Amino acid sequence: MSQKECDIIHPNGVKEKKLEVIDGYTIKYHANKNTMWSKGKMINDLPEGYWEWYRVDGTLKRSGYFEKGEPVGEWNTYDEKGNLYKTTLRKK
Repeated sequence: MSQKECDIIHPNGVKEKKLEVIDGYTIKYHANKNTMWSKGKMINDLPEGYWEWYRVDGTLKRSGYFEKGEPVGEWNTYDEKGNLYKTTLRKK
């Protein structure tokens, strides 16, 4: 297991989210640095495969697939309770 933390401040003043790389998954955290914001794999600095995003309270917000950094296939959006709200099909 490898870990990496990031506290980069970009020229426009936006602070990069804290992140860790655990067992090949890149995990980013909300500004509170305690709750997960997103989880997925990166290949050649691009998101690849299945990714999930979460609200501060830990409920699932969105999920979908990437191919070489581009969203593809079914993307699901969830309501505040984590129930499926909407499905969108993304084409290549």
